[in-house]
Amino acid sequence: MNETLQKPRRGRPPKVTREFPDTRAALVRCGMEILTEQGFVATGIDAVVKRTGVPKGSFYHYFASKEAFGQAVLESYAGYFAHKLDRCFLQKSVPPLQRLRNFVEDAKSGMIRYQFRRGCLVGNLGQEVAVLPESFPERLESTLRSWEQRLATCLRDAQGAGELAPDADCEGLAAFFWIGWEGAVQRARLVQRCTPLDVFIEGYLAGLPR
Repeated sequence: MNETLQKPRRGRPPKVTREFPDTRAALVRCGMEILTEQGFVATGIDAVVKRTGVPKGSFYHYFASKEAFGQAVLESYAGYFAHKLDRCFLQKSVPPLQRLRNFVEDAKSGMIRYQFRRGCLVGNLGQEVAVLPESFPERLESTLRSWEQRLATCLRDAQGAGELAPDADCEGLAAFFWIGWEGAVQRARLVQRCTPLDVFIEGYLAGLPR
């Protein structure tokens, strides 16, 4: 008996779900990359799934909404940055104020590496606060507070090492640093060079009570 062989039908190939060892982590990692470049409002879910190759249905399996996705990205970024600050500010073998300079140099290297496209995620979201979901401002503020506490610890080390006046307000000086630093990062992205970061850190260190 003769069998008729069916020719494959022309058209688009069948859609194949791409598997990741950790799909959620891949989406969050992609979100960190995109949101540090263009912020939350301008970032669409389509751009994230396209860049990762994850089907849109899989995205919504992990995140109920864009807001939930943004919160997960912010949580991941906050954890990453806190670890980075601890590694830098708690380095006991380095003089305390030099630790702060080292942090700035590392930040400069990162901005140059990404050609000034990426900024600070917290700073980016802070500029969008008027149009962000209500769940974001409190989380952003708590993240900044944690950064202030880490720098305050470094500044107290500077007091113990005689680099900073004994009566210096370390908490206030730490808050002042992050307020100015976020502005310096935005200015560096604007002018596409590190000069604003250098101007800020030199002015900050010169103004510290000795």
